[in-house]
Amino acid sequence: MVTHAFFELLKQFFSDPATNLFPVKHAPANIHQTLKKVEAGKATINPPVEIPPGFRGKIEYDREACIGCQMCIKVCPSETIEFLPDERKVRFHMSRCTFCALCTEICPKNCIRMSDQFIMATLDKNSKEMIVTDSGNWTADANKEAAAVEKKE
Repeated sequence: MVTHAFFELLKQFFSDPATNLFPVKHAPANIHQTLKKVEAGKATINPPVEIPPGFRGKIEYDREACIGCQMCIKVCPSETIEFLPDERKVRFHMSRCTFCALCTEICPKNCIRMSDQFIMATLDKNSKEMIVTDSGNWTADANKEAAAVEKKE
């Protein structure tokens, strides 16, 4: 006894899907050679997506501006932040981060911010790309820019 469901399954099995598995216009001609070029630094992988304003990507941390108050550790729901007692600084384990941005909101020195970087694929969750210890002294640069804007006004 063959039911209506059997014929429906058979029809769906042989029909073309409504969407592509990968957008063909963005697919490289030869993926192996493209990955070699990326590895050599001759090409970059840029996703065909615009980053919206207010996007919460990988954490950036200004180690020089940090006072070691540990407020960020207290609000982090996923225990992403590790305190380094010898240095009185913190370290971020991005493999644990939920990108909630609570640490950026509570930091009294504004030395933590969310970047627009979202491509963080790696095989090792403890690789140096996934652990943020310092992103440079961008807080001082931001303060200089703000002071310059105030001077003009």
